[in-house]
Amino acid sequence: MNKILLIISREYLVRVKKRAFIIMTFLGPVLMASLFIVPIWVAQMTDKTYRLGVVDDSGLFSGKFRANSEIEVTWLEQDIEAAKSAFKESGLDVILHIPGTQLNVPEKAILYSEKQPSLNVKMYVQDNMKRVVEGQKLAASGVDENILKSIATSINVTTIKIGGDGVEKKTFTEVSMVLGLVAGIMIYFFIFMYGSQVMRGVIEEKTSRIVEVIVSSVKPFQLMMGKVIGVALVGLTQFMLWVVLTFAIVSVFQLAYGDSLQFMSGTGIENANRLIPQAEEEIMAQGTSQLTKVFEVIDSINFPVMILSFLFFFIGGYLLYAALFAAIGSAVDNETDTQQFMMPVTIPLILAIVLAQFVINNPEGPVAFWLSIIPLTSPIIMMLRIPFGVPVFDVVLSVVLLVAGFVGAIWLAGKIYRTGILMYGKKVNYAELWKWLRYKA
Repeated sequence: MNKILLIISREYLVRVKKRAFIIMTFLGPVLMASLFIVPIWVAQMTDKTYRLGVVDDSGLFSGKFRANSEIEVTWLEQDIEAAKSAFKESGLDVILHIPGTQLNVPEKAILYSEKQPSLNVKMYVQDNMKRVVEGQKLAASGVDENILKSIATSINVTTIKIGGDGVEKKTFTEVSMVLGLVAGIMIYFFIFMYGSQVMRGVIEEKTSRIVEVIVSSVKPFQLMMGKVIGVALVGLTQFMLWVVLTFAIVSVFQLAYGDSLQFMSGTGIENANRLIPQAEEEIMAQGTSQLTKVFEVIDSINFPVMILSFLFFFIGGYLLYAALFAAIGSAVDNETDTQQFMMPVTIPLILAIVLAQFVINNPEGPVAFWLSIIPLTSPIIMMLRIPFGVPVFDVVLSVVLLVAGFVGAIWLAGKIYRTGILMYGKKVNYAELWKWLRYKA
């Protein structure tokens, strides 16, 4: 046991002192925090008010374009040729020409600009013209536009989960889906990232012949266990540092720029208040409702269950696959030869990601159940199911089988590792691996 602890300590310290580990430990949180910060920053920095000049030859649209915080509309009295001639001196960004028609309402328009107009400007023009033209057609048909507006209905479906003790709790399917998917994908990438480190470490020690010195004082099985657990601790350390540092970066950014940078929804509410003062009470009520919904979403998440489940299935899945990767690394002399053995090992992981959508759509179905208890797919699939609520029997069965799968993988990998770690210059195939598994100690 002391030898295994010594190997774990050595594997851990060697890797955490590497420059690549230190760089990625600090670069990772910056990249993840950027996913939250950069969109807000870019939205604020690129915020521009487009000055739109409109030449309406049809006479149907004047003053009927709705106010927009990003687009300033000016109705021009001159013809289109004069407007284009004075374009540079006018200070306008875009000129909209709506041609006149004799028999029907116009359904085409032209935008003139020195630079390519943004998609927002084009959509703004299309939406307003469409609304006005449809209103004209409804009036011509004798249909009151207000009637159509009055029948427009938004349906809000609330989901309530009834617990075994009869307690009702509000839930959000979309939030459960995102939580499960993010957790499953993170486990997928961490297994590949740190499992491959174990495999490369075994190959390097084998090719450098340093393993011959190591196994003279420790058993191959002890060496494999120490390496697998040591790299697992490295991965867990880096993951925890990523979480803490990402949260710290986002929190500092919010404190430093909270007053000057706002989310788009907040900016939209302020602009709406300035443009439509009579809707202030309604908008404030809507903002309060949104804030209440945010707290309800947070309250619906069982953080202790999610965190503990993630840690267990992350560690369990990693240990299972790391043992198999270590066996592959001991059986070959270079990374090129690992491809033929990697495919059968990684197919279950890839299959779990491919079938994630089916599991999310039916987390209680037979496909979800079986994939969540099979050790090779359970780390990902069970994390997809847990946010939706999983029967205790399913969780216990999955945990027991994952532990059993890890023990079985360690036993099989140990047999391959014991023989393959000292095997050089021989191309190994599946028949050879089968012989190694049948060797008796």
